Amino acid sequence: MKEEFLHYLWKYKLFHTSNLRTQTREKVDIIHPGIHNKDSGPDFFNARIKIGPTTWAGNVEIHLRSSDWYHHNHHLDKAYDNVILQVVQHHDQEVYLTNHTLVPTLEIRFDEVLLKNYEQLLESESWVACEKDLNTVEDFVVQKWIEALAVERLEEKSLRIQAHLKQTQNNWEETFYQLMARNFGFKLNAGPFELLAKSLPLKVLAKHRDNLVQLEALLLGQAGFLEPEEGDEYYLTLKQEFNYLRHKFKLNPLEKHLWKFLRSRPGNFPTLRIAQFAMLIYRSNGLFSRMMGEKEVAPLRALLHALPSAYWNRHYQLNKLSADQPKPLGRMAVDNVLINTVVPFLFVYGKTTREEEYGYRAMALLSEIKPENNSVITRWGKLGMNPKSAFDTQALIHLKNKYCTFKNCLQCQIGNYIIKNSS
Repeated sequence: MKEEFLHYLWKYKLFHTSNLRTQTREKVDIIHPGIHNKDSGPDFFNARIKIGPTTWAGNVEIHLRSSDWYHHNHHLDKAYDNVILQVVQHHDQEVYLTNHTLVPTLEIRFDEVLLKNYEQLLESESWVACEKDLNTVEDFVVQKWIEALAVERLEEKSLRIQAHLKQTQNNWEETFYQLMARNFGFKLNAGPFELLAKSLPLKVLAKHRDNLVQLEALLLGQAGFLEPEEGDEYYLTLKQEFNYLRHKFKLNPLEKHLWKFLRSRPGNFPTLRIAQFAMLIYRSNGLFSRMMGEKEVAPLRALLHALPSAYWNRHYQLNKLSADQPKPLGRMAVDNVLINTVVPFLFVYGKTTREEEYGYRAMALLSEIKPENNSVITRWGKLGMNPKSAFDTQALIHLKNKYCTFKNCLQCQIGNYIIKNSS
């Protein structure tokens, strides 16, 4: 049995609570089990426990055996001196704080069916451990968990934004530009696109915002696509512009080999994506402010519906002709940008400014966008989980990636339900 299972039992009081006694036979009443600590230090903070006639406030440490206190060197660590109770499955040794005070120890008992249900989940080799029991979970349990997971996923995305804000000295426009660029690379070219944005500051593009040719020259040249000496007329125009701007702003282009074309549809070629991104910059003065100011999904989509210059009607790559057709950023790609850049920025901005309206708008936008279509969502659909919007799909992606993949069933409300209710 894993120690985390005892954490789970303690957190939800899923053990026999009548006639609890310490190893010295003092009566124990659990007023509050404490707050689960997932970092270093005692396992539960700020618990309130009545031991004998005295009510204590402090921390709780949990072990499979009492002697683990010494195996983990808690007897040498003053961070554990405010432990008021040790909770164990087997009491095999008295334990003491650094000042040699005896630590009260409680040995708990529980229904073996709980452990059996948990172990069955751990041993499952299915795509998600609870596949066969998923349809037994009450709808309201699933829905509440979906809501929590969607927020949790936004919190996780917030960390990346906050890290970038530190790097840009809290420059929201620059941070938004960099992460919007990363999103334009999608999975295959996200890294190179972010490098491109970091090597070509927004303030440089802003000086030439009214000239689409110069914007394309800056972005494609800095990406490393304007190195060859020969090419068609438009290519040579871009190259000439970039050669001038490169020296003006002392730019060092990226290496062209960083970009990936292999196994990518032409519509996702980085050259076309860069041209679409150039049009977005060209059309959207104060891009961050405009994105944060819009309250409906339709105008946001219109802003992101970037139709590149006429040259790209007949090209996916520079100097290589293709069928003649407009190549705007498609609806699915636009929604991807909304989901992965605009919505998280609304969420973070609301938290930073303490204006709750932005957080509510982030959630509302996710609810207005159609469900995403990917392999993870397809598999969930086969299990009867049918999302109604991107709010649901973001939650389901998070559930799979952060809980199911690592079998964190004890931290999952669906897993909790199955452990407690399966017979």
